[in-house]
Amino acid sequence: MSGAQSQQAYPQQPSQAPPGPQPQAQPHHPPRAYDAPAGAEDGGAGGGGEGVGVLRKPRTGARTVPRTRKARLRVAKLDPWSVMKVSFLLAIALGLCTVVAVAVLWMVMDAMGVFAAVGGTISEATSSDGSDGFDLEGFLSLPRVLTFTGVVALIDVVLMTALATLGAFIYNLSAGFVGGVEVTLAEDE
Repeated sequence: MSGAQSQQAYPQQPSQAPPGPQPQAQPHHPPRAYDAPAGAEDGGAGGGGEGVGVLRKPRTGARTVPRTRKARLRVAKLDPWSVMKVSFLLAIALGLCTVVAVAVLWMVMDAMGVFAAVGGTISEATSSDGSDGFDLEGFLSLPRVLTFTGVVALIDVVLMTALATLGAFIYNLSAGFVGGVEVTLAEDE
């Protein structure tokens, strides 16, 4: 290439700024992740100003409700060991509540005289010439009722723990086929 052709193809920058008024420095605008909506660059419907910092006016009659963020998650797997621990603790709590509830119920019924009234009727119905009949009050004494309730609560703890752990294994198998349970979580503002 000759020198004349290189000057035409690549014009040189002037080494000095031309005399006269200098342009105002524009503020720095960082790059945007998303394009601005249509009409926001030229000031939008509100008019005036640049696209930056323009607030949209709400429509007439529209309520301004705060937006709630929602996330859609999927329970893909349940850890059987953690399910067993949690179900064991919950079963123990349920067993203790059952024993306390039965004790309180027995004391209230005994204070009301339910056992004496029903026991008298049963002993009259089951008595014969030589025997007094069935003693309901002796059979339903507080220690005997609490012992029976404790045994039932202990069996309940074992069964609930085993069934919850088995349920976690079955859930993991079925979640492998169908993907699990989808849950939508919402954040309150």
